[in-house]
Amino acid sequence: MADETPDTESTEEPQVEVTPEAEASVEEPKAEEATAPAAAAEPETADAPEAGDDADHDHDHDHDHDHGPAPVQQVRGGARAEARRARRAQPVGEAPVVRAVAKYVRTTPRKARLIADLVRGKDVETARAILAHSTRSAAQDWSKVLESAVANAENNHELIGDELRIHAITADDGPTLKRFQPRAQGRAFRINKRTSHLTIQLTPKEHR
Repeated sequence: MADETPDTESTEEPQVEVTPEAEASVEEPKAEEATAPAAAAEPETADAPEAGDDADHDHDHDHDHDHGPAPVQQVRGGARAEARRARRAQPVGEAPVVRAVAKYVRTTPRKARLIADLVRGKDVETARAILAHSTRSAAQDWSKVLESAVANAENNHELIGDELRIHAITADDGPTLKRFQPRAQGRAFRINKRTSHLTIQLTPKEHR
């Protein structure tokens, strides 16, 4: 009977005793594996600037350049005053030239040039006398331009009007107005009403 009993001791698995040091050595690799991704991600987060840092940097940059409102350059008298000062500041020894222009005058350039030939090169007093005693209608237009040039010389350049002479005088073509004259059998003839641009330049008598 003793031979038929099964051997229970031989079938049982051997038990292995685990010491605390062995358990620590087994668990340490797991802790290192868990901390490795976090350590690898740290350089990326350290190198990337934060939004708050950018805002502070921009604020400091604006603070450095914010020294108050920019100085405003003062413009004295505007563009016309600048042009007037430029005309006055002429080289020493060069004669000042004053001009006046009348545009779109309702006279033909040919009729205006006939009067211009009479006063070209004359002084202001002689030109006034010629224009006052002329019978042509264009003389009145030239007289207005001459008085305007004299006023410009006296007011803008501080010159004396009676001491000036006509340096140059020209009559240029202006735009032509087209008009139509009705004729027989439904026809129409065109009428050209020409205009002129009158220009006078004055200079002192002593400068030739």
